[in-house]
Amino acid sequence: MTLQSPTVLTVILNWRTADMTLQSVAAAETAMQGIEGEIVVVDNDSGDGSFEKMQAELAGRPRVRVVQSGHNGGFGAGNNVGIRLGLSDGSRPDFIYILNSDAFPAPDAIRHLLAYLERHPDVGFAGSRIYGSDGEDHCTCFRFPSIASEFEGAARTGPISRLLAHRSVPLGVPAASGPVDWLAGASLMMRDSVLERIGLFDENFFLYFEETDLCRRARAAGWTTHFVLESRVEHIGSVSTGMKGWSRVPGYWFDSRWLYFRKAGGTLHAVIATAAHIAGGLVLRMRRVIQPRITPDPPHFLRDLVSHAVRQLTDRTGTSS
Repeated sequence: MTLQSPTVLTVILNWRTADMTLQSVAAAETAMQGIEGEIVVVDNDSGDGSFEKMQAELAGRPRVRVVQSGHNGGFGAGNNVGIRLGLSDGSRPDFIYILNSDAFPAPDAIRHLLAYLERHPDVGFAGSRIYGSDGEDHCTCFRFPSIASEFEGAARTGPISRLLAHRSVPLGVPAASGPVDWLAGASLMMRDSVLERIGLFDENFFLYFEETDLCRRARAAGWTTHFVLESRVEHIGSVSTGMKGWSRVPGYWFDSRWLYFRKAGGTLHAVIATAAHIAGGLVLRMRRVIQPRITPDPPHFLRDLVSHAVRQLTDRTGTSS
C-alpha cells in the first residue's frame, strides 16, 4: 500500500499587477513541480483588465486557474476566495500556500516548506526567508505586538529599545529554522486542517495585521508558526499597496491596528496600547528637538492615531473607520 502524496493549493492574489503576477505564477509553477496540487490566481476586482489578461495568458495551463473575487475586500478576503475554492476536483488540499504577486519562490522553496511541515506535525504554519531584488534579506519574522512594543517602536530611542529589546516586534532574520510569533504573508504555507479549526483570515482586516491575527489565533489553538531558512523567496514588496510611497498613513492601517489589539485583549487593551504609542511618539518628538536629523513619523501620524482612537471609542461597534 502506497501513501498518498500531500497536496498543496498555491493561492496568488492579484490587484492591478497582472504582468508581475504572471511572473510570480511562472516561478510558482516551477517550484510546484513534483508536488501534487494546483495554483489558483485570484483577481481582487482589479477593474483594469488584469483578470482578462491573466485568463488569456494562463489558458491551457492544466494546474492553474484564474478566478475573480468580485469584490476587493482586501488581502485576507481575496486570499480567502482562493482558499475556499479548494482543489478543482472539489477536494480539500492538505496545505495552503499563499504567495504574494510580487514574490518569486526559488525552485525548491515550496518543497522546503512542505517537507518542514511534514517533519514537524505540531507546526501549523511555515514561512520562507524573504530577500529583495538586491539580495538583501527582508525582515519578515516578528513577535506579537504588545503595549511595551508600541512604546518602544514609537520612541525609537536607544536606552528604551535596549531595555525593551525582548518586546520589540521585529526579530531580524533568524540564524536557523524555528519558531517565531508570526510571519509576513508573502510566502506562507498553512495546514488546511488548522484553518478548518481556527477559521480563515478575518475579513474585517482590509490590509495589514491579518497575518498577525491569524498566527495569534493559531497559537491560541496550540499551533506554532515557524521560519524556514532553506526556503528562499525573492520579494519586491509594496507593489500593490504603494506603502513605500505613502505621504500619509491610510485609515485602513489604523483600522487594522485597532482591531488587532481589540481582538487580542479587548477595548481597554487597544486604548492602553494606543496611549503607549502616543507616549513613545512624544519621546521621539522631544528627541527631534535636539536631533532634528532623526527620521520623523509620517505627516500627521500622531494626530491621526489619536483621532482614530477617539472615533473608535465613540462608535458603539468599535469597528468603524
